[in-house]
This record gives sequence, structure tokens and C-alpha cells, in this order.
Amino acid sequence: METILNVITAVCGKIQVVSDLFWDFPTNFDWYANIPILGNFSLAIILLIGSGIYFSIRLRFIQVRKFKRGIEVLKTSKAKTGISPLASFFLSTAMRVGPGNILGVTGAVSVGGPGALLWMWISAFFGMSTAFVESTLSQIFKERKDDEYVGGMAFYGRRLLKNSAIVGVVLSLMYIIYALLCFPAQGFNTVSAMGQIASIISGTELPTTHAIYWIGFVVVIIATVSVSFGGTKKISKVTDVLVPIMAIVYVLTVLILIVINFNRIPWFFYAVFTEAFKPEAVFGGAFGIALMQGVKRGLMSNEAGQGTITMPAAASDANHPCDQGCVQAIGVFLDTIVICTLTGFVVIMGRVWLTDAAAAWFELGKLPKYLASAAELTPGTAFNAVVTLLISLCFGLFAFTCLLGFMSFSEICANRISRSKAFINVIRVLDIIVICFGMLTSIVGMDLGALWDLSDFANILIAYCNIPLLYIGFKYVKKAQLHYEKEDNTPFTSDVVGIEVNVWDEKAKE
Repeated sequence: METILNVITAVCGKIQVVSDLFWDFPTNFDWYANIPILGNFSLAIILLIGSGIYFSIRLRFIQVRKFKRGIEVLKTSKAKTGISPLASFFLSTAMRVGPGNILGVTGAVSVGGPGALLWMWISAFFGMSTAFVESTLSQIFKERKDDEYVGGMAFYGRRLLKNSAIVGVVLSLMYIIYALLCFPAQGFNTVSAMGQIASIISGTELPTTHAIYWIGFVVVIIATVSVSFGGTKKISKVTDVLVPIMAIVYVLTVLILIVINFNRIPWFFYAVFTEAFKPEAVFGGAFGIALMQGVKRGLMSNEAGQGTITMPAAASDANHPCDQGCVQAIGVFLDTIVICTLTGFVVIMGRVWLTDAAAAWFELGKLPKYLASAAELTPGTAFNAVVTLLISLCFGLFAFTCLLGFMSFSEICANRISRSKAFINVIRVLDIIVICFGMLTSIVGMDLGALWDLSDFANILIAYCNIPLLYIGFKYVKKAQLHYEKEDNTPFTSDVVGIEVNVWDEKAKE
């Protein structure tokens, strides 16, 4: 078994090298890195933040102007076909609000310093407009399958590139591969959280070989199989329940910590804003490190620009494509500006790196780092155990809902390749196998860092595929936006965007 783990770790290490190349290029060349200011910005950062800035300007900061409208759309909880805008929001939030909201933020701060959080905020603000564009595109080009809507990056990619079937297949395969690369980390996190909860309840640190981990393994597989084989509608029913619960519990838990430590709030903002441009030496001492960590972990969390949230956006029975664009912009806000900021409060306000335990803290894994920071905010109190339990519970739910989201979107992409039930089931089984692998790596004691490298690579790879499509399709989004803001109650049809959109033409006749 040790030999197998070593091989897997070695493979992940090779993938990390490629991933870092994609993320860092061309800052890994001295001639570029030595350019003042610009040398801190990699192509990935320029592409992601730059696109958000471009879309924000072209759409006149629609993420701000139509924020209230997005909230109003969320009040729609019923749908004639597909799922409601609210259900779509919960399904996409199940993907966005994942372990990365804890692990990603903790990792970004521990490597790039408190200033990394500011770059998360900035990338998220502009990312809201990117999310608007990709979600509106997915609505414009969605298709109907029985009593559901299917769509997303693979669907609008095919339509935008001369209606090429091969493009749709390639993009669908890209997403399926993306999901397969991300599944192991989510499986790992789900079982790890269950083990953490069991350890807290028993009062003893349980080894990963303990029976509770195997029980957790079986429970997660049974739950995942029973839900995922019911299709997108069944998955959305589960996320409709779990997402509000985990979000509310997590937010309330952290808010209590903030209230208890309100005297540290001024220092939190001071640290974030001052160290965004001048991190302490203990964190690497480079502006570029804080910038890269903030953008990289922000992307992993809110997924703006990746095209991964376009599937639930397309599934919504929206009244206008831009309605769903506004909703998904709010999703980015909730994920990063709210959830990630709360995580940042705990890690930064904990200030463990300023205590005698600093050296030991830096050696810990991301989740133990976060729990240690939370413990620093409730020193010597019984409340610490309660906080640790609630955070572990939320962490496990974050990971499980992510699994469901990935499976749902894999199925949608599989539909782009073939509508055959046999083929769809093959993809489902393949997903389950990879999830099992991820959970087994937790049980045998593999380091999560290796699996995290897979997710990093998958994130940037899928973003490089999606961003160019957003520029190609932006003219249709702009036409849709102009029609949307006229507010003349005319239906959205092919005539509005100048390209055939059968679903909307049929909807206009209803």
C-alpha cells in the first residue's frame, strides 16, 4: 500500500509542476518578474481579474446595479420546467461553498499573509460580473431534455464555435475530467470531517484506521449513490435542505467568535489592508505571493470564470437569461465576500503566528490550522469543543454537497456527449469509483496536499477553456442585457440576440 501511495504522490507532484507553470507563467521568468508592478501579475491573474474588470466596465457594473434584482429573483421557488432560480442558486452554492472556503482561505493566509484576503475580495467583486456573463450565456443557449433544462459551458461552447458537435464533446470531456480530478479531495474531506466529529464526541483522537472511518466511508457512498442516480432534480432537492443549514450554522458559529473577540476587529482590517501590499517576512514577504494566493484560492472557492457553475445556471426556469446572471453574481458574493471573509476573520484574528505556538502552527495541515485559530479565540473554555464540533460538521457538509454538485454537473456534460442512459450510468459509476479512491486515501493516511494539487491544476485548466468562450459570446450577453434593462415586458427570443434560441422562442409562445 505504501508503494501505491508513493506512486500517487509522485504523480500528483508532477501535476503540481505543470499546474504551477499554468498559474505562474510568465512570472517564473526573470525578464518578466523584474518588470515593476506588472512582474507580479501572472497570465492567469491578468486573465481572471482582467476579464472581470472588462466585463464590469462593459456591463456598467451590473453586479452592483442589479444586486437587489438578483435577491428578488431568488424569491422564485417554483418552476414549470427544470428547477427554480432558488433551487439553482442552492445547487450552485453547494459547489461554491465547499471545503475550499475553509482550507483555501486558511492556506492563502498562512502562505500569503492576511493581505491575501483583500485580493480575494477584489477578485470576487470583479468575478461577480464574470459569473453574470457565463451564467447568462448558459441560459441563452440552454436546451430542453424531457422536463429539465440542460446547458452550460459545453453547450454554449458548441453554439459559439460554429455549432461544432466535436467542440461540445471536447468541452464536456474537459469538465468530466475536471470533476474526476476534484473528486478525490472532496471524498477525502468528507471522511476526514466525520472522523474529526467522532474524535470530538469520544474525547479521544481516533486513528484513520478506526472503524468509524470505514462506517463513514460506507455511509457517504450509500448517500451519494442514492441521491446522484436520481438526477439533477433529486440532487437539487437535497441541496435545497443542506445548503441553508450548513451556511447558517457556519455563519452563526463564526459570528459568535467575532462578537466574543470584537476588540480584535480593528486589528483584523489593519492587517488585511496593510499586508496586502507589504506582507510580513514570515509569510514570504512578497506582494506577488499575497496576490497569487488570494486570486488562486478565491477562484477555487467562488469558481467565477471556470464555467463550472454554468450547469445549474442553465437548469433554472428563469424568466430572462439575465435574471440567472444576477443570481449567480450573488452566489460569488455569498461565497467569498461573506463565507470566505468569516473564515479569514478566524484565522487572522486568531493571530497564532504571533504566539509561542507559531512554529508548530505553520507545520499543521490547513484544517488543523483553522481549528487551532478558532481555539485561540476561545481559550480555556468549554465553548471551544462546541465550536470545533460545529466547524467540523459544516466542513463535512461542505465536502458532501460539493460531491453532489460535481456529480450533477458531470451528468449534464455527459448528456452533451450522449443521451443514452447506459452512458450516463457509466459516468456515474466512474464518479463513484474516484470518490471511493479519495475516501480511501484519507483512511490510509495520505497527505491531502497531493490531492489539492490535482484541484489546483483542474481549476486553471478549465478556466483557460472557458474565459475565451466568454469573450466570443459576450456580444450576445450584451444584447440580452440591453433588452433586460429596457424593462418593456417583451419576451426574450431569437430576435433579441440575433441567433436561434429555440427554448426561449417556445417559452415566449406559452
